[in-house]
Amino acid sequence: MNKELNSKIILITGSQGLLGTNYVNYLINYGAKVIACDITNFPISLNKNNPFHISKNKNLVYYFCNIKEEDSVKRMFYDLKKINFLPNSLVNNAARNPDFKKIKNNKETRLENFSTQEFRLDIEISLIGSFLCSKYLYINGIKYDLNNLNIVNISSDLGIIAPDQRLYSKDEKKMSLNDAVKPISYSVCKHGIHGLTKYLATYDPLRMRSNTIFPGGVFNNQEDSFLKRIIKKIPQERMANEKEYNGAIKFLLSDDSSYMNGSQLIIDGGRTVW
Repeated sequence: MNKELNSKIILITGSQGLLGTNYVNYLINYGAKVIACDITNFPISLNKNNPFHISKNKNLVYYFCNIKEEDSVKRMFYDLKKINFLPNSLVNNAARNPDFKKIKNNKETRLENFSTQEFRLDIEISLIGSFLCSKYLYINGIKYDLNNLNIVNISSDLGIIAPDQRLYSKDEKKMSLNDAVKPISYSVCKHGIHGLTKYLATYDPLRMRSNTIFPGGVFNNQEDSFLKRIIKKIPQERMANEKEYNGAIKFLLSDDSSYMNGSQLIIDGGRTVW
């Protein structure tokens, strides 16, 4: 095992998703201790009354936490301190991303029909959740005199550009009011997350730094019609595979990036260049 990250205790939100699971395993392999934070898809049964499980190797804690609720985040940090697993690093990875295969009514994603409830839920998970985890990382950093706090926020290529809604339509040349679209909340959250990065980067820069990754789309068995359209917009003519962001995460969490603060790392196959 490489020991490059052996001084890091890293909290990863949205840890049980497609990319989150990769980050967890990859960072442990480089010597980090990891808190895998989510509300579902754990390999063991967890809930708010039984919120965490420590691995046999004592380098991984699975933690059930509803990050949009402050009491839940506060309790998580309290519990982690009790078991000597208080994080000095944070990856704000949790977000909602619509699965178009599971959408029953395409019209519900459209601006004119998009519900305030759905908009609010996206904001709560992506932005409020990231705020709360960052807040308590910093609070505990001050309380226990931790320096070199490090936050990595996960945005998207759609945190730089607007979504091309033609990618999701049945007819690329003529969109219909019945076609699904990328919801407005996704763009707002992915643009907003870098605002959080810049604020955190300058708040207490001798103690804490923060940067943003802007990843492109990941191949996940999307429909052929979508894949044919999107690769035309990417100079490398393909989507990313699920492991191609691991190295960037490791770089930003390691001391190799110690002079990088408030910045952005764009990894999108060149999509946003065009």
